[in-house]
Amino acid sequence: MELRRVEIFSGKSFKVPSYIVRLDTSTTHGWQLRYGTWVLFSDGPAANGAAEALKAAKAELSTRIAEMPAPSGLRTGTRSGKGNDMPLGISGPIQRSRGEGGSVQYYLQVSYPVAGGKAVNRSVYIATENTLTKKKYREALAKAMAMRKAGVQAFELATTDALRQRAVKAGLSAG
Repeated sequence: MELRRVEIFSGKSFKVPSYIVRLDTSTTHGWQLRYGTWVLFSDGPAANGAAEALKAAKAELSTRIAEMPAPSGLRTGTRSGKGNDMPLGISGPIQRSRGEGGSVQYYLQVSYPVAGGKAVNRSVYIATENTLTKKKYREALAKAMAMRKAGVQAFELATTDALRQRAVKAGLSAG
């Protein structure tokens, strides 16, 4: 977890972790926690409350990091302009020919992220053009969806673990 230096309206400077931002307007002075539901920790009537408000925001951030999954940044729903009705991270069917005059085979393409690495792309075999049925397509789609779900879950767990480790290093552990 990165700490950055933030100077407030009074000239005081604070080390502030990610997910906490400073709000200084004509009517609002405080620290806003942006992890889960956004919450404002107000300074109160004077700027000398900024340190206490930041302390409270850090404590709440620490609790949320310990209890909630890390934001993954992954889309959870399809976009309205998507050209097909395939689930997120799955495309196809893709048609491939095996050599000249070879049989045509159909596959689904599955993609999912890997924490700290490149996205994984896998093919799920459906059938050849001679053996293709709706049942085989549905089975391949179910397999592809399970593969995507497992990959996304592993990514989310790894992302959460990494965030918790960075929080401990930054002194934000909830323990």
